[in-house]
Amino acid sequence: MLRYILRRLLSLIPVLFGITLMVFLFLQLIPGDPAVVLLGQRATPDAIAALRERLGLNEPLPLQYFRFVGRMLTFDLGRSIISGIPIIDEIRSRWPATFELSVAAMLVASVIGIPAGIVAAVKKNGWVDNLLMSGSLIGVSMPVYWLGLLLIYLFAVFLRWLPPSGRLGVGEDFDPITGFYVLDALLKFDFGLLGSVLAHLILPAIALGTIPLAILARITRSAMLEVMSQDYIRTARAKGLMERWVISKHALKNALLPVVTIIGLQFGKLLSGAILTETIFSWPGIGSWIYDGILSRDYPVVQGGIVFVSVAFVLINLLVDISYALFDPRIQYK
Repeated sequence: MLRYILRRLLSLIPVLFGITLMVFLFLQLIPGDPAVVLLGQRATPDAIAALRERLGLNEPLPLQYFRFVGRMLTFDLGRSIISGIPIIDEIRSRWPATFELSVAAMLVASVIGIPAGIVAAVKKNGWVDNLLMSGSLIGVSMPVYWLGLLLIYLFAVFLRWLPPSGRLGVGEDFDPITGFYVLDALLKFDFGLLGSVLAHLILPAIALGTIPLAILARITRSAMLEVMSQDYIRTARAKGLMERWVISKHALKNALLPVVTIIGLQFGKLLSGAILTETIFSWPGIGSWIYDGILSRDYPVVQGGIVFVSVAFVLINLLVDISYALFDPRIQYK
């Protein structure tokens, strides 16, 4: 097991190298100049040239790239060109918001999607199956930005049940301990604050979790149907076991591997930042931060942010691979 983990961690090195190289080259293709963004369109050519010199933008591209990689090896991702704040500090302050939203979205997707897939498999080709699979198809096809705006209008504007945006209400403020607002509210035993945090989390979590929910429902159904056609399921039924035990003890456990894989992939994808969801709901996370960096040509923000989310994605997939042995003891890592 340890050798397998070390080998996977070593394989992270060329992956990160390729990611940083691709991001660096693609950023050079984006029209615009960070110096012009900072100084404005009326800046003189001398002022623009001086700022480019100070920021190191006049250096050859290979030198700029290798300097960035060198700093990254020392865990120094640089500073934002626009704000001057170190990238590490920006990530530290924004990543908890993205993590909370991703966890909430995956909870919504898993709690609803997996049971829906199981029921659809048990009621194969019936009206329940057709209804659930039609709903999952709509969930996959529905644009997140449209669903987000619809949820805001219905529950925040029309019904006034939930807040429309942000992590806290207007005028609410507190001194965070960890940056994870749900955890901080529990640590402070402030249940009024906890209620406000959860209320602000509901709508973006539903909007963000809709597509993973639909995917989980369809994958769970397919995996359950494949397992339920196996001989050991027919044997269990022939022994007279109750159907719910056949489903829960024999079929579901053996159908979990593809489901766990999809959960890991979707969770890693959500951790990379949901740009549309975070923008619509004014959620101060990684996705909206990287998006703002792209618009302002803030190279350190985009490079550092993408490196961080790439590492998070690879580590999440490593944890998923390790978890396989928990669901299927036949799997061994050599």
